[in-house]
Amino acid sequence: MDFHLEFTPKPFTTKINHQQKMLLIGSCFTENMGTKLKQHKFLVLENPNGILFNPISVTKSIERYITNKKYTAEELFYQNECWNSWQHHSRFSNPDKEQCLQAINQSQQQAHHFLKDAAWVVITLGSGFAYALRGSEDSISAGIAGDVVANCHKVPTDKFDKKLLSLDEVTTALQQMLDKLSAYNPKIKIIFTISPVRHLRDGFIENNRSKATLIHAVSLLADGQQNIFYFPAYELVIDDLRDYRFYAEDMVHPNYAATNYVWQKFVTACIDEHSQKLMKQINIINAAKSHKPFNPTSGQHKIFLQTNLERVNELGKQYPYINFEEEKKYFTSFDRNPDVAK
Repeated sequence: MDFHLEFTPKPFTTKINHQQKMLLIGSCFTENMGTKLKQHKFLVLENPNGILFNPISVTKSIERYITNKKYTAEELFYQNECWNSWQHHSRFSNPDKEQCLQAINQSQQQAHHFLKDAAWVVITLGSGFAYALRGSEDSISAGIAGDVVANCHKVPTDKFDKKLLSLDEVTTALQQMLDKLSAYNPKIKIIFTISPVRHLRDGFIENNRSKATLIHAVSLLADGQQNIFYFPAYELVIDDLRDYRFYAEDMVHPNYAATNYVWQKFVTACIDEHSQKLMKQINIINAAKSHKPFNPTSGQHKIFLQTNLERVNELGKQYPYINFEEEKKYFTSFDRNPDVAK
């Protein structure tokens, strides 16, 4: 008797390789996948605005990367002893206004240039719920009434109207963004995915309505399109793994085992065979770099370092478009500085 129904996503007709640039944007699950892609030496730019959850904020961010319109001091507001942006995660918040603004514009400038010749944009939508600024007399400055914010920055909830975006609102916003993105970079390909993180603070029923809206919207956009793909991260966790043991203690975020399972499915379905073989060689180097020697000064360990340095140099010659400088530095400096092992 089978107690588990495994779900295998269909392979993409066009797949990712190491020579292509990838912009990742969206929820915290985006960062889980981004970390693994960077570990395997893919050319990745991850969340230039920080973590984003709702589709309106995602589309606003991408459209601003395209136009590269600089943010101004008037678009910042002061709260909790920091300057903040309604369109950015709190990692950009700073007690110094100029530093906050500089970090925001530098990140956008990088995204603008990266996106121009990127091959892929991976968009992970987290929630169909959005928070819009209220237009009251005591409303916080730098916002326009009705504007959807990317992050509430611990501002009191009475400053916002919370709403579940309609299917039409989501599809219209995403389609307009896709049209602008295609005009800016005609060769771009899109991967949509829905985050398996459960937004239970919205309520059990509400969370499912939210996810259903997002799934329906991206399905409508992807159906029949050659350059738009859907990867079922949400379905893999909810319907394949389907067990609380695959969640962290908060019962909201997928744990390491679940994230790794989705990653393996992503590799098989979305990354080409040649890159998968290269990833296995990179894994060997990563494992060697993580190795903690019993005796850093031993001859055996020096042979270990030299062997891996030669492996890195050989891969660098075969794949000159991959940056192995950090690994080369590690394997050449380790024996000169035994404290690195500690």
